[in-house]
Amino acid sequence: MSERRSPRILIFDSGVGGLSVAACVHKKLPQASIVYLADNAAFPYGGQPESVVVERCCTLIAKALEQYPCDAIVVACNTASTIALPHLRAITGVPVVGVVPAVKPAAAQTLNQRIGLLATPATVRRPYLDELIREFAPGCQVERVGHPGLVQWAEDLVRGLAVPQDELDNAVAGLRDAEVDTVVLGCTHYPLLLDSLRQSLPEVKFWVDSGDAIARRVAWLLAQVDKLDDALECNGAPNTPVLAALFSGGAPGGVASYMASLGLQPKTVTGSWPVQL
Repeated sequence: MSERRSPRILIFDSGVGGLSVAACVHKKLPQASIVYLADNAAFPYGGQPESVVVERCCTLIAKALEQYPCDAIVVACNTASTIALPHLRAITGVPVVGVVPAVKPAAAQTLNQRIGLLATPATVRRPYLDELIREFAPGCQVERVGHPGLVQWAEDLVRGLAVPQDELDNAVAGLRDAEVDTVVLGCTHYPLLLDSLRQSLPEVKFWVDSGDAIARRVAWLLAQVDKLDDALECNGAPNTPVLAALFSGGAPGGVASYMASLGLQPKTVTGSWPVQL
């Protein structure tokens, strides 16, 4: 009889933004192993044709599952979640969790009914965002900001570069002018910028992202296959909770150190994976 292994979760993004989700998953499920997969060779996904996003997501995730069988897949990318989830679910029996901007919890928290929504330009334009607001925040004023710089600043932060605070202040000025008290971080990259965002918008009371909700969903999925206890056992968190960090392009400089600062010490970091798509 083979030894029962700890649960394993594949977390996929086009860049390093999914690390914010990985940190939430690790906090919720400390004994689970994480495989982090980033298609940074095609970053950012927002400017890619939908057919390219679908093909790359499905191909890369299928290859990763061959090498690292997993119990759940998290697509920690808004663009990929809105485009590729049905295609992914058609090619694998592994449960797939997507991400959407946390409009519903933001509407429940706001005190003045003024919500800021920070997202990528592509997400701000997508009809599904209109549907989320109509369904979950009909009585709220929602001020949207889709700025192209934020994602790149988060990517640069992982490499050790400082966030350009003056530029960030200007990027979110519309939220300040709208006097929002709650901000939805509608891209998984943005929680990595939270310290700088708080400096830009000190009046904001509530910062809302999807990381904790995704972690709860993954925990629920593991419970359905009797693996939740294995992910929760408190006999000491693994020294290297990330079994592998795989990057389709070159591995970002400093990424291992940055992951360790989030509690996500990787066992291995591999760039140019796989060599050919």
